[in-house]
Amino acid sequence: LRAAGIQVELLPTEHPLALASRERNIGFLSRMTRGLPWVRMKMAASLDGTSALANGASQWITAEAARTDGHAWRKRAGAILTGIGTVLEDDPRLDVRLVETARQPLRVLVDSRLELQLDARIIAPPGALLVYTACDPESTQAKRAALAERGVTVIDCAGPARPGSHAKVDLAALLQDLASRGVNELHVEAGHKLNGSLLREGLVDELLLYLAPKLLGPGMGLAAIGPLTELAQGIALEFVEATPVGRDLRLRA
Repeated sequence: LRAAGIQVELLPTEHPLALASRERNIGFLSRMTRGLPWVRMKMAASLDGTSALANGASQWITAEAARTDGHAWRKRAGAILTGIGTVLEDDPRLDVRLVETARQPLRVLVDSRLELQLDARIIAPPGALLVYTACDPESTQAKRAALAERGVTVIDCAGPARPGSHAKVDLAALLQDLASRGVNELHVEAGHKLNGSLLREGLVDELLLYLAPKLLGPGMGLAAIGPLTELAQGIALEFVEATPVGRDLRLRA
């Protein structure tokens, strides 16, 4: 740039404009420097940390303004990830609807045993769907062919086999594969089990948490990361934002 006669100023790392630039390009910088997308996990809960009642009911903990804001964060991501448990229980579309968008993010499903139903709404247009699985290709040949006919791409991504349990998707390898496909930011909206797995493996960069001003009592938590025996075993975070959104509160950590 300087050779072309353009004035260039290199800002210190902590300069406000440098920090703003990093924030705007955080996914691209993550993919270029780490070979991984920036993983942002979105969750919603009551003030006492309940993300769903014991019977599974979770719609809607937050109000409309927070849900619309969540779709704006979906819009900025290159891909949206969820797990098969959420798909089987809630049958989500996992697309951007509540804000205008010129494109739909890639949808990504973690489905170790390839349990996805052919009539699931996540398959329907608009937007493409990648399914990462750990099941045997030969035993699921017919299911794979049926999914392919509906435009679904199935990717084998099995982790190390564990005695006494079925193989699971290698989540770290999944992220590397998404980066190779050009995904800069990955928006996660999953259940407490997959959330817990991603957090335990240190694969989450940012939490996007919406807190509703209500108390719901016992139910499902945000992520299955315990039980812990010492406070020091907890996952330490740093708050970077606390913003009211309608009647709810958006926290970023």
